Amino acid sequence: MTDNAPKRRLIRVLDGERLERPPLWMMRQAGRYLPEYRETRAKAGSFLNLCYSPDLATEVTLQPIRRFGFDGAILFSDILVIPDALGQRVRFVEGEGPRLDPIDFDKVEDLDPEIVLGKLEPVLEAVSRIRQALPGETTLLGFCGAPWTVATYMVAGRGTPDQGPARRAALGQRKAFTILIDRLVEASIRYLVAQLRAGADAVQVFDSWAGALDEEGFRAFAMEPMRRIVEGVRQQVPGARIIGFPKGANAFLPLYVRETGVNAVGLDWSVPFDFARNEVQKAVAIQGNLDPMRLIVGGDALDRGVDMVLEAFSDGPFIFNLGHGITPDAPVENVERMVRRVRGEPV
Repeated sequence: MTDNAPKRRLIRVLDGERLERPPLWMMRQAGRYLPEYRETRAKAGSFLNLCYSPDLATEVTLQPIRRFGFDGAILFSDILVIPDALGQRVRFVEGEGPRLDPIDFDKVEDLDPEIVLGKLEPVLEAVSRIRQALPGETTLLGFCGAPWTVATYMVAGRGTPDQGPARRAALGQRKAFTILIDRLVEASIRYLVAQLRAGADAVQVFDSWAGALDEEGFRAFAMEPMRRIVEGVRQQVPGARIIGFPKGANAFLPLYVRETGVNAVGLDWSVPFDFARNEVQKAVAIQGNLDPMRLIVGGDALDRGVDMVLEAFSDGPFIFNLGHGITPDAPVENVERMVRRVRGEPV
């Protein structure tokens, strides 16, 4: 983060300020719903090629900023670049998603967090280029996957409906699984620090499968690793702004905020407004939580959803976002409508 950068609107909210109009960005805002993204993706040849090409990753990160003027740009990459950098083979199968060679727990101690930045140098180069190319008022967000969520893919070799393979490993192979989480914590700290030093203004940690854990598991594998990441990043980058997104955490959110030290917490669309406002927003900035399905349906359903979110959270520090990532079938015109409504412009 450059010392002389202006204090951008999104950063002001992360610092606890309430703004009359909330800053706005979307998770997965650089994605398949945009025709220009699809064209660039075709040039890349593969998804990982897109992630590891500084030129192409910069281009797709900037595309939604050019089109919508979002207050935040999030680095285009993937949460699975860390296992890839650790030496676990990652590939993406068209129409099916990621595939990894399942991890060998007998060799988990051999995972070396010190090697990840070498593999991820092209991503860090993209961060630097994006920051230079962005409008001065736009916040650049770096990110990584949370250790628990990344581990679910490393253990199962793919996404699963209930994260059963990782949950079984966490219970039945506790020592080895804890070592895996520890390695991922260390790798995440290194990666996030490098992104901040390369030009990111803030970072977000995605724990997309936090809701699959019971209370003991949530404390051990979602909350405590996040606390360590926040502490570890700020030891090297004092004052680093960090957003946590523990999808499905719900009743655990106040505890998560209190124990981890995040600047803001992302809410998925299932979090009740009153609960979030009274139990979470009084302690920390919140981000969210429009149901992405409303972007697909559009019309009155979208308008009502936007208005409900704004009414619920605009009296405190708040960043408008979705409750999860935008889906490929969301019409661009509905995104435009949402942006105008959030900004109080005619629709």
